[in-house]
Formats: sequence, structure tokens, C-alpha cells
Amino acid sequence: MLNKLTDAMNFQAQALTLRAERQRLLASNIANADTPGYQSKDLDFAKALREATAPAANADSNQTLTQRTQNAIQSSLSAMTSMDSNTVDMDRERASFADNTVKYEASLRFLNGSIRTMMDAMKSPNAA
Repeated sequence: MLNKLTDAMNFQAQALTLRAERQRLLASNIANADTPGYQSKDLDFAKALREATAPAANADSNQTLTQRTQNAIQSSLSAMTSMDSNTVDMDRERASFADNTVKYEASLRFLNGSIRTMMDAMKSPNAA
């Protein structure tokens, strides 16, 4: 039972870390919207989460989560590249940023709820 709880908490913690990394990438894109030649980047969240939670990834504790997810970061090529070769599409970036924010908050609330539930169970006089 404890392993299942730990696995679920680890999964949510990995998801939260990846959401934060994606938020950092999206913020960087927005900040560089006027930088000539800047290529926007995004994180393939599903791919990064699969890699972060794969058994082989867990076996190599010397490699950080960010290092393991580098190949999930990709250039986001916009259909409309500006004349200065900047690929940031502000509408897409804002929408992605807002969507990721909502998902980050949901992951955080889920993780906090899980921790609170476990803490309450440990305090209960009927806990076995």
C-alpha cells in the first residue's frame, strides 16, 4: 500500500516539475518575442513525463529530471515566421502559458490533497 502511495506522489511530483519547466520555456518565448532569429521552444509534456517516470530513468539517479527531458524540448515552428526569423506566435504562447498554468495549479492541488489525506490518516487513532 505504501509503495502505491509513494508511486502516486512521485508521479505527481514529476508532473509538477515538468509543468514548471514548461512554464519557464513558455515565459522565455514570450520574453523573446521581439528578439531577431529567436526560435520558440516548447516541452512535449507527455513524452517528458513518460521519460521521467520510466523505470530506466529512475535507475539512473545521477541524471537530473531536466537532463532526462532535454530531448522532449523542441523548437516550435510557427506557420508564420516573421521577417526577422523569430518564430514566437504571441497568441499561441499566451494560450499555452494560461493552459499550463491551470494544469500546474491542478497538479499542485492534487499533490497537496494527497499529502493532507496521508497526514490525516497518520493522525487518526484508527490508523493501522
